[in-house]
Amino acid sequence: MAITAKDVQALRQATGVGMMDAKQALEASDGDMERATLWLRVQGKASAAKRAERVAGEGAVAAVRDGNAAAIVEMRCETDFVAKSEEFVSLVDEIAARVAADGEDATAQFADRVENLLTTLKENISIGRVVRLVAGEGEVVDTYVHMQSGRGVIAVALVVRGASAEIAHEVAVHAAFSRPEYLRREDVPADEVAAERATVEEISRNEGKPEAALPKIIEGRLNGWFKDRVLLEQPYVKDDKQTIAQFLGDATIVAYAQVAVGS
Repeated sequence: MAITAKDVQALRQATGVGMMDAKQALEASDGDMERATLWLRVQGKASAAKRAERVAGEGAVAAVRDGNAAAIVEMRCETDFVAKSEEFVSLVDEIAARVAADGEDATAQFADRVENLLTTLKENISIGRVVRLVAGEGEVVDTYVHMQSGRGVIAVALVVRGASAEIAHEVAVHAAFSRPEYLRREDVPADEVAAERATVEEISRNEGKPEAALPKIIEGRLNGWFKDRVLLEQPYVKDDKQTIAQFLGDATIVAYAQVAVGS
């Protein structure tokens, strides 16, 4: 089985070992990731693997716009002390800039530098979620990063058709504040909707609501649930008398991404 650079990078991020060790482990295991991880432990590479097992619940995010493209990159670590360090923050910024310019595969260029941080800072450090959005003709792309203690903790990127850059930025800021899980109602998984519908129906019945009124009550409560989770249905933070969809008017959000540290 041919071993690709992506396979090597994935094993390095999962175990914290060096490039040559990861490649050798994959070759010895015919490309099987689990067998390669076990091989590393057997060969005495367990110290890095143990570090990789530690929870990396902290980190930083960066969002960069480059022409008609925007990128969000997350880097994960174990403590906010490392997440706020200058070398950590500057690296995630640099990676995001390269991804915006060259594409998501550009993260592979930073494997050695991430490994160096892992070694020097002695934490489980890895590149997390990576997103790149590209605006087409008649579209604008924008980003927003919410900063905390010198590092990005929430990043939003979106592409809007038929709106100005100012409008797109307003929506990005709103999304970072309200943190919707989905762009539109149709994006919410059907099983989640069904589970919530059953829950609000049970609540309504337990409250003794009239049977004839139940359908309307259930739909009202379900609509409120959607407003918490769906960007287009949320009240605009600067004017809660209109939804984001109403604020956009004839404009359309073509693509949307949000990444928050620890989520």
